[in-house]
Amino acid sequence: EWPETGRLALYLLGLRATCPPPDPGPQRLLVTWLKFYLEEDWAGSQQHSHPLTSYYQYSLGILALCVHRKRVREEVIHRLLAAEHHGRFGHAGSSAVDTAAVAALAFACLDQERLVGSRLAAQLRAARRRVRKRMVEEQGPDGFFGNVYSTPWAMQVFIATKKCQTQPEYSRAMAALLENLGAFTTAATMAQVLPVLHGHSYLDIASMHCWEEADTLTPISPEPLPEVSGTMTVRLVVECPLPRCPQHHLYDQLVPMPAGASLLDVLTAATKQEPYDFTFDTQDTPQGPFLSRVLGLESQQKQQSYWQLLSAPSTNLQMG
Repeated sequence: EWPETGRLALYLLGLRATCPPPDPGPQRLLVTWLKFYLEEDWAGSQQHSHPLTSYYQYSLGILALCVHRKRVREEVIHRLLAAEHHGRFGHAGSSAVDTAAVAALAFACLDQERLVGSRLAAQLRAARRRVRKRMVEEQGPDGFFGNVYSTPWAMQVFIATKKCQTQPEYSRAMAALLENLGAFTTAATMAQVLPVLHGHSYLDIASMHCWEEADTLTPISPEPLPEVSGTMTVRLVVECPLPRCPQHHLYDQLVPMPAGASLLDVLTAATKQEPYDFTFDTQDTPQGPFLSRVLGLESQQKQQSYWQLLSAPSTNLQMG
């Protein structure tokens, strides 16, 4: 019913990294499905000139096929090149570092694995240089490229293109990352940061020597988070832009909470306090809960609409 481009791409990357059994049958079927999803992803939204899911998922799909050393139709690659060239990765007036980084990794992989002709390879190299240059220019004073979660993706681009030793911005990002490792609490975000801490990118999966892999994985029990004493009051404001909502301000209430509460805790508490008119829904994703509906208004992927999480007055939350 809906292209699972990104989810299947991540699964195939993980499958390749775990050195699967030699029988290629099931793996080949999944690769075929991913190729189908890439075509469906674009064909379902040609009128809008962007994929049905997102350029992030679309880029992941191309990267996963490349890591499995499967050729991708040139038209599929040119769509992503055109999006990078015309600056279509951003949303809501902001840049999208993670999307640009995944696209650059896909470009680097196609070039390194020699899955494209020389003319297209030159275009891919130029595109990834532009992406890397923009990342350097947009690095924040905190050392992050975008935010803490998009930074590992950006750093993978420097690693994959062998520029991490010559770019001081990479060292600044690594220092910021090491100070904020506690932010990576889900398997999906850990999978992005762990390769970087060891100087690797997802491109290295394509050249892994599986016979050298030692079976050293052991389960661990996570330590419980320390309790924070005290209380706080959060002002929860919900706004919806015109013309979709004639009433711009939909909700504005103070919510008393224990200190250290998460945003999800605040939203849940708001549903239980008078006047009992606040509602919200989430969807489970590999990165954690995704805010999908607030006060009956649902995010619509086909219309590229979503709920944006801000700290007053206009600061994007690190966990978007």
